Amino acid sequence: MSNSKNFIEQIIDEDLNNGFSSSKLKFRFPPEPNGFLHIGHVKAICINFSLAKRHDAPIVLRFDDTNPEKEEKKYIDAIKQDISWLGFEWDEERYASDYFGKLFNWALELIKDGKAYIDSQSSEKIAEQKGTPTSPGSNSPNRNRSVEENLDLFGKMKEGVFDEGTHVLRAKIDMNSPNMLMRDPVIYRVLKKSHPRTNNDWVIYPMYDWAHGESDYIEQISHSLCTLEFEPHRELYNWFLDQVVEANKIRPKQREFARLNLSHTITSKRKLMFLVEQGHVMGWDDPRMPTVSGLQRRGYPPSALVSFVKTAGVAKRENVIEASLLEFCAREELNKSSKRAMVVLDPLKITITNYPEDQIELISSENNPEDPETDFREIPFSREILIEREDFKPEANRKFFRLKLGKEVRLKSAYIICANEVVYGDNEEIIEVKCSYDPLSKSGSGTEESQRKVKGTLHWVSKNQAIPVEVREYDRLFLHPSPSAAKTDEELAQMLNPNSKKITKAFAEPSLKSSKSGDRFQFQRKGYFVVDKDTSHNKIVFNKTVGLRDNWKSLN
Repeated sequence: MSNSKNFIEQIIDEDLNNGFSSSKLKFRFPPEPNGFLHIGHVKAICINFSLAKRHDAPIVLRFDDTNPEKEEKKYIDAIKQDISWLGFEWDEERYASDYFGKLFNWALELIKDGKAYIDSQSSEKIAEQKGTPTSPGSNSPNRNRSVEENLDLFGKMKEGVFDEGTHVLRAKIDMNSPNMLMRDPVIYRVLKKSHPRTNNDWVIYPMYDWAHGESDYIEQISHSLCTLEFEPHRELYNWFLDQVVEANKIRPKQREFARLNLSHTITSKRKLMFLVEQGHVMGWDDPRMPTVSGLQRRGYPPSALVSFVKTAGVAKRENVIEASLLEFCAREELNKSSKRAMVVLDPLKITITNYPEDQIELISSENNPEDPETDFREIPFSREILIEREDFKPEANRKFFRLKLGKEVRLKSAYIICANEVVYGDNEEIIEVKCSYDPLSKSGSGTEESQRKVKGTLHWVSKNQAIPVEVREYDRLFLHPSPSAAKTDEELAQMLNPNSKKITKAFAEPSLKSSKSGDRFQFQRKGYFVVDKDTSHNKIVFNKTVGLRDNWKSLN
């Protein structure tokens, strides 16, 4: 994914140099539709789709839909939407369920060849007989059933005669293999569940390992690229292919790359499902979630995710990438594309005593200094404005370059003001600061005063023209840098950051009233924000994407 070729690209180049025809290259992205895509999937998507584009080869989006207990159509729809949002297109849309009939017939051939048998033991007993990584397994008492009996039982399994858990079909390989996956793996089980696509046509379903590689072969995928946890599966992948492959057809080649592990993040779909089901987050697209839809809702541009994957690179060994790199990539993209806006989150009233009481003046301010084509916008300015409470102190040391009594600051795109008097309310809380302004200091007016330099520049909004908005600021979902290390769901829950979400009633310049879902802004001096997609609350809600700088380390 970098300028120099990674080891996956080198493997393909080597195959081409050794005589493999470039016209036979074909790639695929094969998600299981049992959850939403997450940041780890983005790496696999980028690798496969980029290779297809580089070699002008077709790519298949195949859903490995072999488990109706966990799969739903909403996951299929979300996966397709996420891939399209990332900017990728597929040539064919396929499903492992398209091949259920062929997979069943191949299983029949395994039985006829004495390479598969029906085991009628419980799953617990089968697991016990598998042995351990350091001790061999033991044969099932059903391993030597006759071909006729196995065919009869398998046929009845398909017809729905048997209940779930009573029989399974196992491949007959080697119970003494050092690779436990080769110890007579289960390839079919009874599941009397409705399937999202085949409905109730089937009551037996192929296991993932059996369906996955054979589907690659049916589709004539040249290179089956997957993450490192599937490396032990490669031997089984190849054994299954050995049973069906024909000499004149492409034999898929499985190769593995390191998955994308992000600090302070989990990418286990089971654990993400736990967070959703237990209400720790608002759903799969919660802006704190590492899902593609969550990152989209939080305001990450698709180009930032792709850039992040390219920067992280493709490795052979597992490593952990700091979450700050993803945030850096987002800032790089957002700084170039986001319009600027002024929003005050914790307001303090400023009264400019020498400004006309009834006057409202329109101030011109640039939309994005990084993109001159975005031009300027007009912002109302008046006698009463709001600034951030933290931007004023009655007294402060020389390093405080914001507003303090007797000192001047510039209001962004407007005038220079000086603080003259503090008004206190109950409990000695500051409720107002009375200031004076220099009428000749207006930014861009061309006067000598407008060029005068002061050390501080503050954002602001006109008090009476500002619109109320809701701002949701997000911190990392987990305080622990390695939440994936949690052994139980309870331990995972204890690692959650209790302050990962903060909701604030803020005040924005009136130009934001016309903003729409998905519009991105840089709130001056505050960070990057996006308009949330949910409009049911009858108010504009902004989700914070990232701050203007990485301040995570300073929070710990």
